[in-house]
Amino acid sequence: MISSYKFTLAGCAAIVLWSLTVGLLRNVAEQLGPIGGAAMIYSVSSLFLIVTLGAPRLPSFSSRYLFIGGGLFVSYEICLSLALGMANNRLQAIEVSIVNYLWPSLTVLLAVLASKKKVNVIIYPSILLSFFGVAWTMSGDQGLSLERLVGNVASNPASYSMALIGAFLWAIYCNVTKHLSNGKNAITWFFIATAIALWIKYFFSDEGALVFTTQSVIDLFLAGIVMGSGYALWNIGIIGGNMMLLATLSYFTPIFSTFLSAWILDISLATRFWQGVAMVTLSSLLCWWFSKDKR
Repeated sequence: MISSYKFTLAGCAAIVLWSLTVGLLRNVAEQLGPIGGAAMIYSVSSLFLIVTLGAPRLPSFSSRYLFIGGGLFVSYEICLSLALGMANNRLQAIEVSIVNYLWPSLTVLLAVLASKKKVNVIIYPSILLSFFGVAWTMSGDQGLSLERLVGNVASNPASYSMALIGAFLWAIYCNVTKHLSNGKNAITWFFIATAIALWIKYFFSDEGALVFTTQSVIDLFLAGIVMGSGYALWNIGIIGGNMMLLATLSYFTPIFSTFLSAWILDISLATRFWQGVAMVTLSSLLCWWFSKDKR
């Protein structure tokens, strides 16, 4: 029983650490640049995962899992990190992160479309609620307006587009990897591949040289270790923890992430923003509840 609590606690810690990553990624991007900063973070995380989880032999994984699963993972992480780093300001970075949190609802939607099983019709309005919640967070204090919404996206279409594409990529990843992985986890290699891809993009970009300061080095290692620790602890949590509790808590990540990001980035969020975040969270919970096996 005590051992089970330890596993569950590890999983809970992973959720908290993941909730810190949005603010930390943005913080490093402001100091080292969106591409170079992300490349450094994933490099540090890769080294941390090699030390803590090791790097299993590549031949032990199926080639389909490595190429399809790995490709989706790398593409998603690049989209998310660059969307956050390239946001016009800190508030927009948090808005972009909420767009990313459409992935739980999209995961259920894709699973429903791919399955021939009969599902509860409540799932469909629940999915729409998540999109409405995102629109609500982006509408500002003056109320929901299509014109303001379009104008907000038009101010930085790259960041919003990458966040939305990333949400779809992660939803696909969640649906296909469980069939391709055969119960194995190549997360260390996926992080290494993400770091390599970001370094290639950095060297072919016109982004300036990395300028390190004491503060940027501290923030960099903090972000890299927090991100790597999240995956490492989640690995421990799912081995013997209470998965019902962990799954439920994981769907509150948009709220945890928004609160911690606002704290890290030192910004205040309007009540309407929090209402939108609550809608996205509620949508995720409804989609999960009405799609899971009740047995």
